[in-house]
Amino acid sequence: MIRAANVEDREGISRLLTQLGYPDTELYMKENIERLLADPNEELMVYEAEGGVIACLSLHYIPQLGLRGDIASISYLVVDSSARSKGIGQELVESASASATRRGCASIQVHCHARRIAAHTFYERQGFREAPKYFSKRLDQ
Repeated sequence: MIRAANVEDREGISRLLTQLGYPDTELYMKENIERLLADPNEELMVYEAEGGVIACLSLHYIPQLGLRGDIASISYLVVDSSARSKGIGQELVESASASATRRGCASIQVHCHARRIAAHTFYERQGFREAPKYFSKRLDQ
């Protein structure tokens, strides 16, 4: 079942992010979830089964100045390794797309690291197409 996340989901979400390659998130997960939940331009969804969180998706709404309709952006989507290839990721993407449509977004995008080839294939099956490059600069160095 897909539902909005809450702070009590932090251990499950942290465990999932560790599988995605983000260790030690439990150190700041509570603070990050509280911040996301307080922001009207953020949504955090979880997929719960058998009393536990087995997947999550983080969705951000980016207001646009020069375009009609905002952009929705998925920054994290992870399904527990034991529950993959069962349609859970697809359900989360569909839920995020429906939410973005209700909000009046013109498009939905996802940033996915170049090394995540299997994830690229998944997103292409969901109707996403590779878009132009974007650039990033670290601010903590």
